[in-house]
Amino acid sequence: MKNRDYKKFEKGGIYHVYNRGVGKMKIFEDKKDFRVFLYRLKENLFPEKNKIKNSIPKKKIYNRKLLPPKSFNLICYCLMPNHFHLLMQQKTDLPISKIISKICTGYSMYFNKKNNRVGSLFQDAFKAVRIENNEQLLWTSLYIHENPVKSGIIKKLEDYEWSSFLDYTKSNPNTLCKKDILLGQFISPKSYLKYFKNPEENKKAQNQMIGFQDLFIDEDFLENFF
Repeated sequence: MKNRDYKKFEKGGIYHVYNRGVGKMKIFEDKKDFRVFLYRLKENLFPEKNKIKNSIPKKKIYNRKLLPPKSFNLICYCLMPNHFHLLMQQKTDLPISKIISKICTGYSMYFNKKNNRVGSLFQDAFKAVRIENNEQLLWTSLYIHENPVKSGIIKKLEDYEWSSFLDYTKSNPNTLCKKDILLGQFISPKSYLKYFKNPEENKKAQNQMIGFQDLFIDEDFLENFF
């Protein structure tokens, strides 16, 4: 199927990218882990703002090689204890696989060193679903943001620190996300949230989610999604 081929990405395409820890293990154990992953994401989304210099013994200095600026847009995200979701747009011919590889490789090296472990941290290659239309785009953003509540970690989305939900409900100048891709379709953040309470849109959403729901990694999530 077209939307299952995560090896082929197109300029302008929007993709729901996700993966989990090998053997369903936790990949984020504490706040520092979440912050490191987000930092890796930030420095590759905005390399022009993150010219990082790292010190090595004997005063040798090196610059971490980052991706070209303005290569990708992050639309929304959610980091869960044992997996992550990213909704991203590819802006150039540089495939999304490049940024995911850099983020996950760098994070895995950090995590393994921190925990004195070796081997793979993530389960196989990451998965990606191509967003084919606007309804799918909107409802995938809700699916991503609702992960912490549907999984039972929290009761209110406002209480979860490691997703972009608060970026969409509050004015956050430091957001990693290109919010206007979603919010540009509505008169306000509140109207964006109200959209998902419309029964007609809810019915449309079920049709949009069918066909790729088997790819989701959140077990038992979709049973409670609609």
